[in-house]
Amino acid sequence: MNKLTTSPPLPNLIPASLPLPDHALLGVERAGPPRILLLYGSLRPQSFSRKLALEAERLLRHLGCETRVFDPHALPMLDSVGKDHPEVQRLREWSQWAEGHVWVSPERHGTVTGVFKNQIDWLPLEDGSVRPTQGKTLAVMQVCGGSQSFNTVNTLRVLGRWMRMLTIPNQSSVAKAWQEFDEDGRMKPSPFYDRVVDVVEELVKFTLLTRGRADYLVDRYSERKGDLQAAALAAASGAVAPR
Repeated sequence: MNKLTTSPPLPNLIPASLPLPDHALLGVERAGPPRILLLYGSLRPQSFSRKLALEAERLLRHLGCETRVFDPHALPMLDSVGKDHPEVQRLREWSQWAEGHVWVSPERHGTVTGVFKNQIDWLPLEDGSVRPTQGKTLAVMQVCGGSQSFNTVNTLRVLGRWMRMLTIPNQSSVAKAWQEFDEDGRMKPSPFYDRVVDVVEELVKFTLLTRGRADYLVDRYSERKGDLQAAALAAASGAVAPR
């Protein structure tokens, strides 16, 4: 877990071009820092999806966010253990804690990796009366071993929609990722880096904009109708007294 600390050095950033979010222009009240969870999709020692997630985390913290990066190494395969497993519980608790997510996956055989998908599969659409991901903001990114592709970010958008999340318009796909990071794991200056900055900035703005409004934004007619019908049936059966 990464607590809110002093912003890390960002040698490739022009600070004057990345001001802090303007709460007045967004029409939102100042409150605590936006809470963002970052997930990545590779277990390789030199994982480029992890490097990109950490680069995004530095930018998020620069913009005043509190962040947590989930390490998938100890997360079991779905259904191989119960949901009371410590790492499953950690992932679910962190998802519930977060107001927004950043998802970063390599492209493997034209889609997301099994490591990444396993994390999403452990997040249920419903857990009792709680929907762990509904209404949260989401930014999607991918790393490519070769030429630029958008298969994975497109798949991540499908997953985000399925998880009832509010996926921001911008996205990042880093081509030939092996040449975009230095020996310290930091992203080199390039148009790819600038796009990552764009994505992070947009995520923070959308997270602030939807803060306190997410439940209302995803409130659905069909669900309200279903609740009324269920209440009427219960009242008719004498299960509850009509109001």
